[in-house]
Amino acid sequence: MEHGGTHKEHGEMVERSSAGMPDERTLDDISDFFRMFSDSTRIKILWALEGGEMGVCCIADALGMTVSAVSHQLRKLRDARLIKSRKDGRNVFYSLDDDHVEGILDMAYEHIME
Repeated sequence: MEHGGTHKEHGEMVERSSAGMPDERTLDDISDFFRMFSDSTRIKILWALEGGEMGVCCIADALGMTVSAVSHQLRKLRDARLIKSRKDGRNVFYSLDDDHVEGILDMAYEHIME
């Protein structure tokens, strides 16, 4: 048997690892979720929103980007349920969808800084 161990131990390891494995659809959803974090512009927007609710113009100014470029990324982040929007008259304000998003950013930062 490769890498040591018995056939019984091998079988137990395989069974243990596959027992908690989500189904393919869920794995695809998780992959799509993490894909949102693969773009530094989206990360910057999420980071900016950690400070609280902001309008698209404020986000664009804070990041030195065009409103159009920010709006495009906001749409993707909203579709992925990482941010939410609130209308106030003609203005739309964006914020992180929930505490999980901030936690993911914080964990990623912590991991990178180790």
